[in-house]
Amino acid sequence: MKEEIRFNADEELCQIIKRWQAWLLKERLFSEHTLDGYSRDLAIFMQKINPDRALSLQDLAQLEVRDFRRFLSDRAAQYINKSSLCRELSAVKNFFKWLAVNEIAKNPAISVISTPRKSKILPKAIDIEDAFNVLSESEDMATNAWQGLRDKAIFTLLYGCGLRISEALSLNVGDITAQSEFLRVKGKGNKERIVPLLPIIWQNIEAYLTKSPYTVNVGEPLFLGARGERLSPRIIQRQMQKLRARLGLADTVTPHALRHSFATQLLQEGVDLRSIQELLGHSSLITTQRYTDVQMQTLKREYHKAHPLEKQE
Repeated sequence: MKEEIRFNADEELCQIIKRWQAWLLKERLFSEHTLDGYSRDLAIFMQKINPDRALSLQDLAQLEVRDFRRFLSDRAAQYINKSSLCRELSAVKNFFKWLAVNEIAKNPAISVISTPRKSKILPKAIDIEDAFNVLSESEDMATNAWQGLRDKAIFTLLYGCGLRISEALSLNVGDITAQSEFLRVKGKGNKERIVPLLPIIWQNIEAYLTKSPYTVNVGEPLFLGARGERLSPRIIQRQMQKLRARLGLADTVTPHALRHSFATQLLQEGVDLRSIQELLGHSSLITTQRYTDVQMQTLKREYHKAHPLEKQE
């Protein structure tokens, strides 16, 4: 059970915070979970600004740039990771912007504060041998033979087309056929992209459909769960967890890592970044450029392993 949120605020300010929370819930359509997170982040900020007494609306309006910067410094000194710090500042900025838009209070100092830059997280790819082992072993991990064929078909799609797991599981019967050379994928923000299809992808899907106990028609979900409903991503994530244990793979080997492997290995084979961007459905080339960082890290590691001077004592 989560601890009750207590705001270091006087009665007037507490009522204003409740109005902000209602706006997030009803107007911004925040989930209860996200609302809870924003509220806790604001509570942390208000406690750190002045722990000795309840803050008033006037106190918030009079905060200076150095007050906001001191808050960020104090949080960083507590070894809060940058992602959490960015989220906390986002909640605080949201609250102050809402105050200003509704003409409740204005504090221009908050606009001067920049969001801390997040640490760059490089995509975790799987090497080719491990990827092939995942595909071959996945067929034997399920309870029933048809489910094993289904899982193998899904993992082949992720690795062979660079799909997100949500994109693969949203496919319907008829989206891929024996004659299909390309697949039309609807990704984030309903943005469509076209990816080429390797023959093995249809072969694996056909093997699954042949053994499936369910009869499906064009337009109905392609990948089904044990009860005949559209398959949940959690099932595939769980199967990958079992595969990691069987094959002795790292925790970074996830269904999404197969998409990373698709991009990384195309880049290694000389495919240009713009083409990879299109295949992955990235809206910005900057996102795709992360894979060049992965390639450089790999090159650096192999260089140090291979060069004679590195081996010299």
